[in-house]
Amino acid sequence: MHLLVDSLARLGALALPPRCCGCGEPVTADHQFCASCWHRLRFLTPPWCASCNLPFDYDRGEGVCCARCLASPPRHAGVRAAVAYGDIARRLALKLKYGGRIGVAETMARLIARQVPPGIDLLVPVPLHRWRLWTRGYNQAALIAGALARRLGIAEDRAVLTRVRRTPVLRGMGPKARSRAVAGAFRVGDATRLRGRHVGLVDDVLTSGATAQACTRTLLRAGAASVTILCWARVLPGDGD
Repeated sequence: MHLLVDSLARLGALALPPRCCGCGEPVTADHQFCASCWHRLRFLTPPWCASCNLPFDYDRGEGVCCARCLASPPRHAGVRAAVAYGDIARRLALKLKYGGRIGVAETMARLIARQVPPGIDLLVPVPLHRWRLWTRGYNQAALIAGALARRLGIAEDRAVLTRVRRTPVLRGMGPKARSRAVAGAFRVGDATRLRGRHVGLVDDVLTSGATAQACTRTLLRAGAASVTILCWARVLPGDGD
């Protein structure tokens, strides 16, 4: 039986060879990138801000924070993004969010997993409003969270945090307008599922951080011990939305 399954898998690979997640060129295995696309991804690693994990151009020493965090310390425990937002990262985000390519969630999770700090014991996806979920058919953040949970063996909860109010598209808004747009948009149902948990808040792309900050406030008020943002890509200052 195993020989038959293996033979069918090999035949399937010949008929439909794995493709690069970025450009579609043939590669050796699923969820891989060709050399060109791989080198065009900017992976986010230290040195970075000790508070928000914003990458630094050079090592400024242990425990140094960026100017934004010094002026207004975030309530979250850091932003662990796999890559900086750019052409290839954007392609994957669009394939997952609007193209129905749900397998991309596994591709993203494989790279996000390398950034997940120790101690996180619950994964919570940024929720969609029910009407947006109905029109799209799935929540891309929940798909990524599920793939991360399977890969790392961390519990996930897709229902504890809900979006109770529809929010406008934040693109083009300033920081204050974004914060106002998402204020009060999220709610925790059963707080006992959060108390004392170290939460990984999962999303696809972090732009201004307004949505993540609103979710973080809601989770902490409900009793979460800490909230770390886990995402595929992060828009860096000067890169635009």
